[in-house]
Amino acid sequence: MADTRVPVVAQLAHVELYTPKPEESLWFFTKILGMSVVHREGQSVYLRGYEDWYLWTLKLTEAPQAGLGHVAWRVSAPELLDEAAAKLEAAGYGLGWQESEYGGGRAFRFRMPDGHRMELIWELEYYQAPEDQKSPLKNRPQRRPLDGVPVRRLDHINCFVSDVETHEAFLREYLGFKLRETKIDENGRKVGSWLSVSPLVHEIATMRDGTGQGNRLHHIAFWYGYPQHCYDCADACRDWGVKIEAGPAKHGTTQAMFLYVFEPGGNRVELWGDAGYLIFDPNWQTIVWDVSHEADLYSSTVWLGAPTMPESFYTYGTPEKVTVGV
Repeated sequence: MADTRVPVVAQLAHVELYTPKPEESLWFFTKILGMSVVHREGQSVYLRGYEDWYLWTLKLTEAPQAGLGHVAWRVSAPELLDEAAAKLEAAGYGLGWQESEYGGGRAFRFRMPDGHRMELIWELEYYQAPEDQKSPLKNRPQRRPLDGVPVRRLDHINCFVSDVETHEAFLREYLGFKLRETKIDENGRKVGSWLSVSPLVHEIATMRDGTGQGNRLHHIAFWYGYPQHCYDCADACRDWGVKIEAGPAKHGTTQAMFLYVFEPGGNRVELWGDAGYLIFDPNWQTIVWDVSHEADLYSSTVWLGAPTMPESFYTYGTPEKVTVGV
């Protein structure tokens, strides 16, 4: 039977990345990916893609190691914020309330089972473009930037976890995510799950950490919408010394065109060249890939454009080494 409850989470609101090379990372996100700076505060810079509706969607914070600072999810209705916070607190995942951050209201901080830091929020400031940045398209928040190959919006995150089943269950139980696709190994254990609360195939994915650590970031992803832009960005990265890990190519899982690169601080960034596919079926049946079978392994991982993914894709995350304890 389909779950007809309104999910706690409505969408991915923003992501904070830690970087030990703040100026170099800022150069990458502004000059290569064409993101706009909207605010600076302390050791952090706040940025946005030109079709992000909220004031900002990426926060770069100087830190000793690369990695995930926190992920913010906007709840589906204001009354769900306190309800979800109470449930998370009672289950031992709560980290407390934060009264405000630039461009947002009160937020409840919590952690996933491995320790990835997240928050729920309702009040978010919408971007109001200054006159010289207003687009004649009224359904576009700002003009398309002229720097780099501009990303349109924040799309999703992927977290390295020690146990996929545990984290999948957490996301479904406490945040209302639906399981869209999953991969299992020869023992029937899950090696990855793709979950969403919208017609997107995923706003979050969890992958089994090849080093066994968990509590690490695999990647943050931005959307282009046009496949050619992945090739353009790859071209720019090669010219300007940005390391490409894989792509441009196309995943079978999600059916999206991808390009994986490492921003100078060390975090993996995925650029989506198209939309993959969308889910409108309220009674969607999870797609299961059995990667113990060669056909599923290659069809799900790289459908077109490359023979396979490099070993680093399954073992490299940020931070490279996780400190014991949450």
